[in-house]
Amino acid sequence: MRAVLMVLIVAVLAVIAAVATGFLDINQVRGAKAPDLDASKNGITATGGQAPAFDVETGSVKVGSQDANVKVPRLEVSRPENEAATATNNSI
Repeated sequence: MRAVLMVLIVAVLAVIAAVATGFLDINQVRGAKAPDLDASKNGITATGGQAPAFDVETGSVKVGSQDANVKVPRLEVSRPENEAATATNNSI
């Protein structure tokens, strides 16, 4: 339950950040209209109604690559002189 709540909170924060930075622009182009309800002996009937319409514009992200030359450090490892001499004497 906590995981679902955290995912919802993160999603809401992401939408708020997108709108605040201008990456996401939402404009309502048609308002909502509630349905007409009629009550009779047979029950309640609903007619009409309209869902709102929105115009959503999003930013774009371009991803590419390019060639580059990068200097890579060179690492040399050598034994100390006295350890090399000890190793040679022990092998004899």
